[in-house]
Parts: sequence; C-alpha cells; structure tokens
Amino acid sequence: MALDGVTHRTLEVNGIKIHVGEIGNGAAGTVLLLHGFLELWCSWHHQLRFLSERGYRCLAPDLRGYGDSAAPISPSSYSAFHIVGDLVGLLDALSLPQVFVVGQGWGALLAWNLCMFRPERVRALVNMSVAFMPRNPSVKPLELFRRLYGDGYYLLRLQEHGVMEAEFAQMDTKFIFKKLLTTRDTGAISLSKEWWGPMDEDIPLPPWVSQDYVGHLAAKFDQTGFSGAMNFYRCLDLNWELTAPWTAAKVTVPTKFMAGESAMSYNYTGVQEYIHKGGLKGDVPGLEEVVVIAGGAHYIHLEKAEEVNEHIYDFLKKF
Repeated sequence: MALDGVTHRTLEVNGIKIHVGEIGNGAAGTVLLLHGFLELWCSWHHQLRFLSERGYRCLAPDLRGYGDSAAPISPSSYSAFHIVGDLVGLLDALSLPQVFVVGQGWGALLAWNLCMFRPERVRALVNMSVAFMPRNPSVKPLELFRRLYGDGYYLLRLQEHGVMEAEFAQMDTKFIFKKLLTTRDTGAISLSKEWWGPMDEDIPLPPWVSQDYVGHLAAKFDQTGFSGAMNFYRCLDLNWELTAPWTAAKVTVPTKFMAGESAMSYNYTGVQEYIHKGGLKGDVPGLEEVVVIAGGAHYIHLEKAEEVNEHIYDFLKKF
C-alpha cells in the first residue's frame, strides 16, 4: 500500500529483520506506532499523514511475524520480551533515546509492556482499545479466559499451532478482513465456522474501509500466512511466567487511553468498571486522560480517524 512521502527500510535488530515505514521531519519529536492483531504498518495511514504534517517523525513497523518483517517459526519466539526487544533495538538502531508511543489492540498490550520494562524510552503514551492488564499471580491467562468465556473463545481455540491457520486457509482472505473490520460484536467471539457465517456473503464496506486497504492486507497475509500473528496469543501463558518479577509493577509514563464504546475489549466482563472506577489509574499512575469514542468499535484509528488524530495530537503536544 503506497503512501506518499513514506519511506521504507528494513533494519537488523534483536537478531531479526524488522521493516518500518517512516515519514516526517521530527521537529516536534518522534512517534512510534504499534499496530494490532491482523494489521500492518499501513494500518496507521491516517495517523502517519496527520502527525507528520504537524512536525512529528512517525515510525510504523511491521511487528515480528507480520508483513515484511521476519517471522521466526517457533511460537515461543513471540513473547513480550522478544517483541519489546525488537522495539528497543529499533530505537537503538535509529539512535532514538526516547519517543512518543501510540498503540492499538495488541500493539497497545506491547506498549504497556514497553512502558513497564523500559519507561525511560517513552516520553508519553497514547493507547487504544486494550486497557492495561495487571498480572494476576494466582491464575494463568488462558485458565482465566477459559473460566470467563469457555473453551470456544477464539483466543483459546487458536492455541494449537496450525489449527486456526487451516481454518483460515479455507476462506477467502479478503472475506476474513472484511468480516473482522466490520463486525460490531461485543461479546467473546469464537472465530468458528458458525461465527464467520456464509463465506460467499458479500460484506459491504463502510466508508472508512477502502477496497485498497482490504486488498493490501489480504495480499500480504496470503504471502506470509497467519501463524506469526497468531503466535502472539500462543505466548500469553509464557508471558505470565516470565513477567513474575513485574507483578504489581506500575506504568508511570504520562498516558492517555482511548476506546470505542462498542469495542469488544471495552465490553468484556469488568473492563469498564476497571477503567472508570480507579483500577486503571491505580495500575497506571501516569494516566491523565480516558476517552470513550462514541459510535466507535475496535478500529477507532480507522473508523474515527479525524477524532482520534486530534486526541493523539492534543496529548502529545503537551510534552
């Protein structure tokens, strides 16, 4: 997906190759943008244009396992430490001691980890869709999700390597992305055959999703497959084990959090209470603002791009 003004480079960091799209002169600082599950660097196309026009240098990598970045075969190579290591390596390779960070979905989870592990590298954080999840020392994540949502929850269904990849291979890749981008489900989805529905369904795209964007995602994932993306989920229990030293650790970086009012991750059991009644602020003492985007679902950086762009800029320009 070609975007005017964006240059591309592939850097050798943390033992693997990481592709990054880059735009902007950096007079106002540098912003590192971290994409979510089944997205790519270009999922930030609205933010790249908007922020670069306001003096920011924007770096949008394909996370490991995605797009034009390397995809190690072993699922255990996708822990939070591997990926935060990639990000720190990227900043070091570009001689950037500190940056602004913007995260969405899985990218937000990684941004929370980056701020816990290496807070001195983050000037300020804007995270979207997925709130901080404090480590529960008494139960592993997969067991907790099993108790809450049952074995049919997609996150549990994709734990066995190759199973969901085979299911995805039976579907048209454009159909997969049209369905995921446009769903308004707020419950714990299964990504089962029943959830996908008729595969010959012509899913109309809303104005905020272009055929070009869907086509680019589909072409790139046809080339790479889905294992790299799914391997992030296959490290949830491993992350729990490895982050024991960070139990009860706080995120002290100045932070703004945004979520779409209809996003699944905002409507999960207990999440809204945690966000709005002091839990999030307790775990993230640096939290300064919480914004709920009316009419927005999971992909607010695409669906409500103008509003989200202004929210990002209003926060970053304070620093």
